Amino acid sequence: MKVITFNNPHRQKHFDFFRKMDQPHFNLVANVDITRFLSFVKGQKLPFTPYIVYLLSKAANDIPAFRWRIRGEQVVEHPTVQPSFTVPTEVSEVFSFCTVDYDPAAPVFIERALSTMERMKTAPDFEDEPGRDDYLFMSAIPWVSFTGLSHAMHYSPADTVPRISWGKYFTQEKKVMMPLAVQAHHATVDGRDMGRYFQKVEELLLNVEGLFSL
Repeated sequence: MKVITFNNPHRQKHFDFFRKMDQPHFNLVANVDITRFLSFVKGQKLPFTPYIVYLLSKAANDIPAFRWRIRGEQVVEHPTVQPSFTVPTEVSEVFSFCTVDYDPAAPVFIERALSTMERMKTAPDFEDEPGRDDYLFMSAIPWVSFTGLSHAMHYSPADTVPRISWGKYFTQEKKVMMPLAVQAHHATVDGRDMGRYFQKVEELLLNVEGLFSL
């Protein structure tokens, strides 16, 4: 983990401006083309969740701003950020959080995810480690092809963990589309960073065979 210094005065002003806002988060929702991704996982009878979590986590980890966190008056950059995603349980109607250490190697991550997801079915967890902020909060909303989304959260102290959610996919003009929502703190993630994230996700979805042949 390293401390980020804004050497560009305008970038520092940008950070200070949004950091002082009562509601500094912004959210972007768009439909992404998962036609090739869905064909790949269905064709090989693979579980959807750990594979989409890996893909979305890789896109975030590849963009430094998604690994930045505000700590008091400082901004720190984590070497990696770990997905903490929702999974159903067998002991309750409400979900459990499932935190899996990110690994750039897809097979390593998938194996970890499957093991943790299995454990969460009967031993659900709802707590994050106090003081830890190297997360990506993720949630599936598979019942709705949503066009907008907001999240419950604390604003003080600053919460700079991005929220990433995906919804019910649908067919449009012979393509399978999936709503994807990303919420982030505007002091650390700019509109260009957000745009790069969606572009990165789209690139990975188109190269799904190469992505999971690692």
